[in-house]
Amino acid sequence: MIARVFPYVHLRRRYDCAPPVALLLATMSALAWLLLRLESPNWRAVLDQPKRWYPQLTNKAPSLGDPVRYAVQSLWLLLVRPDRPRAWTLSTPAWLKAVGALYLRLWTRIGKVLEELPRRAEASQQIRQSSRWWKGLDRHNQRLVNAAIGVVAFIFTLLCITEPFGYVAQLVFVLLLWGLAMLVRRVPGRFPTLLMVVLSTIVSCRYLWWRYTSTLNWNQPLDLVCGMILLVAETYSWVVLILGYIQTCWPLGRKPAPLPRDTRLWPSVDLLIPTYNEDLSIVRGTVYAAMGIDWPADKLNICILDDGRRESFRQFAAEVGVGYITRSDNRHAKAGNLNHALKQLNGELVALFDCDHIPVRSFLQVTTGGFLRDPKLALVQTPHHFLSPDPFERNLNVFREQPNEGELFYGLIQDGNDMWNAAFFCGSCAVLRRSALDAIGGFAVETVTEDAHTALRLHRNGWNSAYIKVPQAAGLATESLSAHIGQRIRWARGMAQIFRTDNPLLGKGLSFFQRICYANAMMHFLAGLPRLVFLMAPLAFLFLHAYIIYAPALMILLYVLPHMIHASLTNSRMQGAYRRTFWGEVYETVLAWYIARPTTVALLNPKKGKFNVTAKGGLMEQNQFDWKIAQPYLLLALLNIAGLGFAVWRLICGPRDEIVTVVVSILWVAYNLLIIGGAVAVAAEVRQVRQTHRVYVKLPAAVRLESGHCYPGMLQDYSDGGAGIQLDTSLSLAVGGSISLMMQRGTREFLFPGYISRSHKNFIGISFTGLNAQQKIDFVQCTFARADAWLNWNENFTPDRPLHSLVDILKLGGTGYYRLYEYLPAWIRRIAGPPLRMLRWVVSFLPRMPAAAPIPNSPSVSAP
Repeated sequence: MIARVFPYVHLRRRYDCAPPVALLLATMSALAWLLLRLESPNWRAVLDQPKRWYPQLTNKAPSLGDPVRYAVQSLWLLLVRPDRPRAWTLSTPAWLKAVGALYLRLWTRIGKVLEELPRRAEASQQIRQSSRWWKGLDRHNQRLVNAAIGVVAFIFTLLCITEPFGYVAQLVFVLLLWGLAMLVRRVPGRFPTLLMVVLSTIVSCRYLWWRYTSTLNWNQPLDLVCGMILLVAETYSWVVLILGYIQTCWPLGRKPAPLPRDTRLWPSVDLLIPTYNEDLSIVRGTVYAAMGIDWPADKLNICILDDGRRESFRQFAAEVGVGYITRSDNRHAKAGNLNHALKQLNGELVALFDCDHIPVRSFLQVTTGGFLRDPKLALVQTPHHFLSPDPFERNLNVFREQPNEGELFYGLIQDGNDMWNAAFFCGSCAVLRRSALDAIGGFAVETVTEDAHTALRLHRNGWNSAYIKVPQAAGLATESLSAHIGQRIRWARGMAQIFRTDNPLLGKGLSFFQRICYANAMMHFLAGLPRLVFLMAPLAFLFLHAYIIYAPALMILLYVLPHMIHASLTNSRMQGAYRRTFWGEVYETVLAWYIARPTTVALLNPKKGKFNVTAKGGLMEQNQFDWKIAQPYLLLALLNIAGLGFAVWRLICGPRDEIVTVVVSILWVAYNLLIIGGAVAVAAEVRQVRQTHRVYVKLPAAVRLESGHCYPGMLQDYSDGGAGIQLDTSLSLAVGGSISLMMQRGTREFLFPGYISRSHKNFIGISFTGLNAQQKIDFVQCTFARADAWLNWNENFTPDRPLHSLVDILKLGGTGYYRLYEYLPAWIRRIAGPPLRMLRWVVSFLPRMPAAAPIPNSPSVSAP
């Protein structure tokens, strides 16, 4: 034992060596005995993945605080167990395994019962007998039964909404409804969705009833005024929420109608591309793609509608053989341009594309079949898909990782509108019946949103609409936040003008559900003032000591939180594939300040305001912060920061019985600050210097060298100016050498000459030079205009998880303020540097969730 503990004694006797040498050998033996234990599988699992288990310490210079950071992270890993297996392990107690197995069986059984409920209902003998009994009743008795059921349901719902509860009863009520929502939220089918809508509606109506009947202080004028302002904003949000549920609860999912085999029966089409001040390089690709649409040549007439009266456009149209129409003035902007062109054309259908929207070759075959089936069909709309990132996606670096701002409208809302025959015309990527346009006097010119107003007039006159949720074109998103906001201001002003001059809730011609769809779309753009109220509401108490919700803090939480939770769960269920939870808060905050004034002015004076064209294809030479756009966000942030200062003062000097109210206000202000921080993050514009946008794909292709040798590979990306291809063989090619890209469309092969701009092992970058007009047309039709070009664009989106989205939004808020700090003047950064470094030092001790474990033996898959 002594020799084991002091091995140098044993070594000295054995090898008869000097004491220093024996001591050195003993030390080495002891270190080997200790450190070789680190070669065990358990230790190697940790040592081989330091970046995963300790992400905050990866690539970090050692410091004195690292032992504490390691200890905190290790304790966190032990508590949360992020890598625990899903299956039960042998060490799990028997009773826990039994409980878990029972829970899984119960959950699975309930899910199957709910999923099979509609089928069982259809097959039920009792229900069939009831159906026969129902059909045996005359119409009068059927109405009596319907009225009786409706009265009973109304009374029960009214009791759930209006019955006053104490603390315990309210807690039990909300827990029961929350548990039911959690039980069905992951069950497939539409019945669970409708059930969650009903639960959310009951909870939200109960909250609003409580707000109107129990939370206004009628004895204090200041409290009453501030409370009423907040209540009006909440009422607006409640109306939009309920209308949204009705609008999107049953998406139609329409499929394209087939065309007859005889192409002589296909309708003639005028394909119009209006343009005003856009560059020819943007319009050229749209025209090339339109020329490749699969449609009989004698039934397709392509026309450029040039409101800029540019000779270069006239010459281009003549070169490629398409029509060119211009006019002497720009009266009524885009709508006037289209109406002027209609007077010179006579096609049965009119297809419209904004000049930056590139159609795919199957566009007309997908959209026109319905016109032959339904003589009252006036409009078929397809999604507006964007091949470039919008300012949110680019500045926040989320392009193709999560849905963009418009995905909710084109992915869900339009599909829901289609259920109620209320699909909107969106100004592009659509086909309209010429006779229907003639019947309403052409495109509407009274507002700046001629598309939505034209659709409203069509529906008022008894025409039908359809929406096909298949991307059949791709365009350019707005390049800067200022351009994006300018576009939304025009939309908001136009919708307010329609709401004021041609209110869908009034007048004849619309069904009940069409009125709801139009009203909700227009009310959505009135969100500016309510959003500003929510961002400043807690300051009324902190600054002015005004009770905006005159109720105990605990009761406020018991009513507010269920309302918010149910709305979030239900919207996540319905909208999760098209928008992440809480991201709408950031979108609305960015726009709130800017759309509040024009919508208010348009409601008062609908004739005020002018049409502005959205700029596309701009460049941004370097990273920059848009201080002008960010001014309202910074003002709101300063006000909320001042509110936190007042909150601290009230905690120290205020009454003891208001502490809970102050804490609730602090949490509200902190949340508002982080949402505002998200808006600030978007205002930090990221450098954009690409003249043409790159599209990432996976397509078979090949290259041909000057020697005539051909090498197959896979096309990785393409743009107007070049392409990147991953070859099956590693080649060593000199940059600048001549090379040709080989592609196939149908049974035809095409060759596009260029030069090598990049060469690394298997990857070859090709830049195109000297393509003639026909080769440019062929390249667009082989790439941008492929029928399947945009079908799998969203395949990398992950399912929405509300809590994760909330965490992402909170992180985004912090990122926004850090970006703001980076763009502050140097003297301010010097002042703010020490506190910020102290904060970062404190945050560095917080634990982090490790990354997901890699899947063994799985090939790496690169994003398309």
